[in-house]
Amino acid sequence: MKTTQILIAGFGGQGVLFAGKFLAYKGLVEDLQVSWLPSYGPEMRGGTANCSVILSDSPVGSPIITVPDVLIAMNLPSLQKYVDTVAPGGQIYLDSSLIDAKVERTDVQVFAIPATQMAKDAGIASLANMVIMGHLLQNNPELSFEGTDGVVAQLVPPKKAALVELNMKALLLGKEYTA
Repeated sequence: MKTTQILIAGFGGQGVLFAGKFLAYKGLVEDLQVSWLPSYGPEMRGGTANCSVILSDSPVGSPIITVPDVLIAMNLPSLQKYVDTVAPGGQIYLDSSLIDAKVERTDVQVFAIPATQMAKDAGIASLANMVIMGHLLQNNPELSFEGTDGVVAQLVPPKKAALVELNMKALLLGKEYTA
């Protein structure tokens, strides 16, 4: 695996930081070098939030990402802000339930997943972030889907143990999604 720089962006409350933490733990489980850098506005829910995750075979020199290989945009303002920063040949994942804009770039792969609607339909409305994570894992062979249950179990606090199964349900929805 080369170094992969992933930027996840959205509003507070969309699980941006949890998704980033999930990818970072997934990288650790797969013996990769990892950097996880959360950033959020003072508003908490409803404010801006983004998270930078770097996964690499070699040590990560800086947690700052200026040209992401992968962008996950959970809302339109995030897509508009970061779409032009994605490296040519990179990937853009967007929640098409919330973003109706079309990505005009032809030098990147675009995955439009109706994650919010899928999560609502499955009775797990707050887990659109994990639907997109499942799709990301499916489309990036350097990260396997294997072992995700253990990663989720590590991240979910014991007092919220019921969320492990729900997060796995969301990940599987994303993994199995085809446009």
